[in-house]
Amino acid sequence: MKDAEFYPIFNIGHQCSRAHCNAGLGAGNAFTFIDHNFQKQRFTFNQLEANSNRFANALSDLGFGEKDIVVSFLPKCPETFFSFIGILKINAIAGSLFSNFGEQALIDRLGDSGAKAVITKKSLYKKIVRIREKLPSLKYIFITDIDKHIDETVLSYRQLVNNASDVFVVPETAPDCPSVLHYTSGSTGKPKGVQHLHRALNTIRESAKEILQLTSDDIYWCTADQGWVTGTSYGIIGPWSLGVSQIHFGGTYDAAAWMQLLQDESVTVWYTAPTALRMLMIEDEELFKKYDLSKLKHIFSVGEPLNPEINLWAQKVLGKEIYDTWFQTETGSIMIANRPGQTIIPGSMGKPWGDINAAICDDEGNELPVRKAGNLCLRLGWDSMFAMYLNNKEVYENKFRNGFYYSGDLAYKDEKGYFYFMSRNDDIINTAGHLISPFEIESALLAMDEVAESAVIGVPDELLWEKIIAFVNIKKQFIWNEDIELKIRIYLSNKLSTIATPKEIIPIDVIPKNRSGKILRRVLKAKYLGEDAGDVSTMDDQNSI
Repeated sequence: MKDAEFYPIFNIGHQCSRAHCNAGLGAGNAFTFIDHNFQKQRFTFNQLEANSNRFANALSDLGFGEKDIVVSFLPKCPETFFSFIGILKINAIAGSLFSNFGEQALIDRLGDSGAKAVITKKSLYKKIVRIREKLPSLKYIFITDIDKHIDETVLSYRQLVNNASDVFVVPETAPDCPSVLHYTSGSTGKPKGVQHLHRALNTIRESAKEILQLTSDDIYWCTADQGWVTGTSYGIIGPWSLGVSQIHFGGTYDAAAWMQLLQDESVTVWYTAPTALRMLMIEDEELFKKYDLSKLKHIFSVGEPLNPEINLWAQKVLGKEIYDTWFQTETGSIMIANRPGQTIIPGSMGKPWGDINAAICDDEGNELPVRKAGNLCLRLGWDSMFAMYLNNKEVYENKFRNGFYYSGDLAYKDEKGYFYFMSRNDDIINTAGHLISPFEIESALLAMDEVAESAVIGVPDELLWEKIIAFVNIKKQFIWNEDIELKIRIYLSNKLSTIATPKEIIPIDVIPKNRSGKILRRVLKAKYLGEDAGDVSTMDDQNSI
């Protein structure tokens, strides 16, 4: 029997809070939360420990335990972080969803995961109410901004934690105990649940130390939402496992506000996305001269390829290099990166770090020579590799060949070992760093009375990397007009999310398909871009466009 001070090496929750208190660092600042009105709350590691313990005890008292799935459906707020750490402390599984998800997106993810509870706010609660009958596994809804329980299953988060002890002893945690669950889109089928394990802590922590070069003296800001793997791996686990102080901002993008935060909070390491950087690029350069960013040592980027011109802009306007990093929901942590001390080749993803072994392979798992384009693959063996696609064993197994994980990205490697992203080898759309399934949008469109058929593509965009374009074939009894277009936009925003709402919706008489009925998205993309569609010999004769 372990005593009360047992040090559970692999438990992420313990390592992000209690470990620092045990080391005498509990009075240090864990994070400063700045809301959209720029009101600040500062929380020490002692407070992170106490608040997460209260939620861990509340869950335990309700009968939650190992492998139960508890999902956060919240915008950034202190409860987002306290609950995440608390869930992991009891060896339950912490899921995290974007707060702008619509009802169908919630049904797909909460239903597939069999989530036992969801944490949300009053303003989002109504979405859960409307779909609850479709979620038989959902036993509890915790609402963070009400003071009293509504009934036996709709509970006040505040009341729960106020009545719970702030002392909790983390149970022994095996390295292969499930920890974090994220959903990622596929080109066909529903979103897939990517299950990670507590041992992922090892790779995440070491990458935060080696790539982001975080130390206990840093003030760190990761702009990613916790619905995204970057927001959990590098907005929670990486920095806090190293005892690093963070800021978290509850507002939206605002160039002046962001610069003010970087200055006033003395941020030293900043992790953001190319879309945000491209948005900053279009601002008047005079704006940036108003702020003192001398404390800012490093800027890192993730989520989509980093345009070379962004780095040139940053050097000129901010006086900083930007270091691109590459990883996926499935890899759990950074795999390939540019980093301080390494020469940056503009347009390159950088090099693998540590023991990460990346390669360019053909479809049979054979490594290809330098400068030869192929599948970007990773040799198996890193600790943050995902353990499964929830309820989808066949698709999971298809990701592995000849000892390699196939990422779904096409790339090549140069003579110096630098990797260069080329494209996805499926139809997934990367818009502002979010991977969007065209199938998911098409399925939602087909549920509308007005839509007979639909096809969705992604096309290059200077700001978003890729923008979503939807082609719709309207039923004969309807006439295409602005009212139908507006209805489609509102419907998709509510059903899926604002992120998944197309930038353009184009009426079309026929959706091009091959003879087996598969949508030929490349033909639509070529038509939209004014390019040659290439071989169309497999296209159904009835589908000429």
